[in-house]
Amino acid sequence: MRARAGMAALAIAMMVTGCGDLEASLAPDSGKAGKADTADVGEARKKLKDLVVKGRAPKTGFDRDEFGPAWADVDHNGCDTRNDILKRDLREEKFKAGTHDCVVLTGVLDDPYSGKRIDFRRGQDTSSEVQIDHLIPLSDAWQKGAQKWTESKRKEFANDPLNLLAVDGPLNGQKSDSDAATWLPPRKSYRCAYIARQIDVKAKYELWVTSGEKDAMERVLSAC
Repeated sequence: MRARAGMAALAIAMMVTGCGDLEASLAPDSGKAGKADTADVGEARKKLKDLVVKGRAPKTGFDRDEFGPAWADVDHNGCDTRNDILKRDLREEKFKAGTHDCVVLTGVLDDPYSGKRIDFRRGQDTSSEVQIDHLIPLSDAWQKGAQKWTESKRKEFANDPLNLLAVDGPLNGQKSDSDAATWLPPRKSYRCAYIARQIDVKAKYELWVTSGEKDAMERVLSAC
């Protein structure tokens, strides 16, 4: 009887909120990292329908420098973008003295892509264990509209917190410049959030998607 009552309550909750709008389907298990996960699955479904579908343009002319210097302080808060994202996504952070809580020395990442805990420690041989991923890779963006942007818009895109996430370094390297058609986080419970955020970014910057990419996004969202 308790099981039936529980199922009934769940059904009512789903009818009231809408399955795609459940915040739990977006936020990582850890809680704090949820600050970076403001994408809404229901809205993502709507936005995906409006994205232009085109073939991938040539990669000719792509260079990281086309998106400005890496981790510029675009919001002029005194901290570079990498440290801004580490501060946002890590917990138990400790900062370098005299940097006004800017330079992160240590912290704990509950990695959204794998679900594992990573103890971050700043250093030449350790910093790369936690990397800042562009959810929409710069190279992918270049091939889907960004090559026609102004320099300032590309710089904004490369440093936009909406498109940035602190993640496991090796997994970020594995992803490289893949889109949703060729790479998804191994942690399946995070894929709804991942795709919803990618769609939010593409919609904000009017980037297009390939047909294979859109199909992959639809498959993920259909299970959310």
